[in-house]
Amino acid sequence: MSTSAPPPLYCTNPACPQPRNPLGHEICEACQTPLTYRYLWATGAGVTQIQPGQLVGNRYYVTFPQVWLDTKPGAPPLLPDSLSESILSYLYLHPYRLHLPGVFGVYSLGVPPETAETLLLDNIPVDRRGQLFPTLVEAWPKTNPVRQVYWLWQMLQLWVPLTEQGAAYSLLVKENLRVDGWRVRLRELHQGKIQPTQRDLAESWTALIETAHPTIQYRLQSIHQLMRHQEDSLKEVASQFNQLLMEQAAQLPLHLAVTGLTNAGVKRSHNEDSCYPHLQDVRNLYIYPNDKLIPYLSIVCDGVGGHDGGEVASQLAVQSLKPLIHSLMAEIANQEELAPPELIMEQLQEIARVVNNVIAAQNNEQGREFRQRMGTTLVMALQLPQKVITPEGVQLNNCHELYLLNIGDSRAYWITQNSCQQLTVDDDVTNREVRHGRSLYWDAAQRSGSGALTQALGTREAEFLRPTVQRFIIEEEGLLLLCSDGLSDNERVEQCWQEFSASVLNGEQSLESAVQGWIDIANSKNGHDNVSAVLTYFGVSPQKLVLVETTPLLTQPEPLETEPTEASKVLLYDESVPEPEIQPAPKSASKFKEVVFILTIFAILIAGGFGVWWQVSQSQMKSIPEQPITPSR
Repeated sequence: MSTSAPPPLYCTNPACPQPRNPLGHEICEACQTPLTYRYLWATGAGVTQIQPGQLVGNRYYVTFPQVWLDTKPGAPPLLPDSLSESILSYLYLHPYRLHLPGVFGVYSLGVPPETAETLLLDNIPVDRRGQLFPTLVEAWPKTNPVRQVYWLWQMLQLWVPLTEQGAAYSLLVKENLRVDGWRVRLRELHQGKIQPTQRDLAESWTALIETAHPTIQYRLQSIHQLMRHQEDSLKEVASQFNQLLMEQAAQLPLHLAVTGLTNAGVKRSHNEDSCYPHLQDVRNLYIYPNDKLIPYLSIVCDGVGGHDGGEVASQLAVQSLKPLIHSLMAEIANQEELAPPELIMEQLQEIARVVNNVIAAQNNEQGREFRQRMGTTLVMALQLPQKVITPEGVQLNNCHELYLLNIGDSRAYWITQNSCQQLTVDDDVTNREVRHGRSLYWDAAQRSGSGALTQALGTREAEFLRPTVQRFIIEEEGLLLLCSDGLSDNERVEQCWQEFSASVLNGEQSLESAVQGWIDIANSKNGHDNVSAVLTYFGVSPQKLVLVETTPLLTQPEPLETEPTEASKVLLYDESVPEPEIQPAPKSASKFKEVVFILTIFAILIAGGFGVWWQVSQSQMKSIPEQPITPSR
């Protein structure tokens, strides 16, 4: 270890002629590669004795107590000889990376006891200068009631997975709980033999509830009492929290605008991506104002299987999803009570499985096997405009819920004036190895085939599909970007988001211009693949609206059709076929399953028509010579 002037930061480009750069620079002076500032949290015996300003192991520069800057971010970390129980807990909790750190590597300080591990954690709650975000306790008094409830809700959602890994105590350590805007984040995991109870969690919230905003304090006190006196009340507690969160969020205004584009890219002659809504879909609203899904639904699909396969699968996925989501929205709009998030998440997973089987049926019909089977990634966002009635009897029309569903490696990012956060986790080999506790992320990412997909729509039967569904609450101004890997590869979104965030959110640049800008960046700086981007603006300020050129801006949900048309009934219903026996289920769930059954048949009919159209169009083009297409994956 040494104490000296700040060391240089090394460029990650292995071909850089002069990789050393002064700290504080954003771009390499020699090769113009964006510099990587990787801040790590050091935890273990002896780390608290290392003072800021010291250089550890000729690599890690201590910027703040226990915060180490990796000055050689392109070099491999030291990996543990074996994966201890403490490391495995981080790996098993990898799907919760929005809130939890991960293990980057280890370091030996040579401090007794020699068996103690010094873990270096990445994805830690620090700003761009490496300073820790404020604790939840520090930020609490300056926070509005919606966010106060949202923070507690997130902690409640983390309680079960942390308990399963013996790390629930992490939520009780005040210094460990940090807040990054809307997000609750943990500095590290605290594990021990004695696990806290639900009552312990409630006790740790006592001071917060006593100083909560007056408009929510009484309701929080009631929930607090339930947590303290009924140990098995977690389900009821979650339900009451959800009701309060919905009521508070629905009191904010909500303005939506959306548009999207897809492009073949500079090296491909065919586009296997599909997106919704495309810019043309949005423009058509002025002529045919009957698309009730805009601006609530956005989709990006990246086809797998090459020309004649991937592009069919991606288009078929989009066209099959739309009627199913329309039905779900109509069913939710017709309900008098709030649909619990768990039910909605299950329904979205079921929709994904229906669409999966539509594509799988096409594969089976065409005799496609193994690697020849077509499929597609999917990232879908649904802003579900649920109504809620307050205890005073006031009906509010939109609870600001945002549901994300993803399969594969197409991604969703949440972008604000000051930050960009990846919301989804890719379904690839690297993340699978980490999630199953077999490898640290850095190690898994270096192996051959690490980027290969582990899930896609349509390649296998639905029983093997594990869609990821998440729920968020929109309580700040922001942009939701959905994109295929033609844009997200090489961390282009993380590098370029600031070029668009402020200008769009300040009304200086339109959504259409920003989406085109994202396409241009993908083509100029990546350029190896098709690219799709769908950008949705979420505004919660009563006066501030985003600049749009042609995008309709909606603040109230349009009424949704709840019954098929007479022509559709003739097509979909067969009086001679008896209805299958259905087990008793909640009213909303059983009704939705009936609609899913009907729309599954409808989706299959769409698939059949789509397949006929595709075969006819291809037969007409047989006389036109084509260049061989390199499969997208």
